[in-house]
Amino acid sequence: MAAAEGKTAKSGGGQMTVVRGLDVARYMGRWYEIASFPSFFQPRDGRDTRATYRLLEDGATVHVLNETWSKGKRDYIEGTAYKADPDSDEAKLKVKFYLPPFLPIIPVVGDYWVLYVDDDYQYALVGEPRRKNLWILCRKTSIDEEVYNQLVERAQEEGYDVSKLHRTPQDDPPPESDAAPTDTKGVWWFKSLFGK
Repeated sequence: MAAAEGKTAKSGGGQMTVVRGLDVARYMGRWYEIASFPSFFQPRDGRDTRATYRLLEDGATVHVLNETWSKGKRDYIEGTAYKADPDSDEAKLKVKFYLPPFLPIIPVVGDYWVLYVDDDYQYALVGEPRRKNLWILCRKTSIDEEVYNQLVERAQEEGYDVSKLHRTPQDDPPPESDAAPTDTKGVWWFKSLFGK
């Protein structure tokens, strides 16, 4: 692996492997969500979910665009990411979004830990210290099943309950951002509050 791995302590005394020396520039661009734990921030019936990362001019802040499609409409939320500790070589980031998406006034900050990325930066395993969220990401809309199983096994070794993983439907080719109406009212966000 191009980026080294290091053990890091988490709450409860367990150890979790986090990538060291992440090449942030190579990590930028679009990643498709292959599987994840269901999240409060996404529609329950979301598909074609993806994240696009762009390094800002300060060289330290990343612009984050998360998109998903639900009932034929594009839902999205924008935010920023930055290293939790600028002096550390560990790939531990903080992500900040503002809610609700249609009137972004409430900041919500979460952890984004890169647990694994392959040499070519084509697929990645992302989690966080509480092990409540997990993502398997790929540069393409599909992933080799053997690679997927290896990432699931790695997540299980890190203490994640992989039975919670939900495969994300992905169309090939993927939809364009401007090819579908956008939910500008944040309907999906309200629905998520009530478990819809």
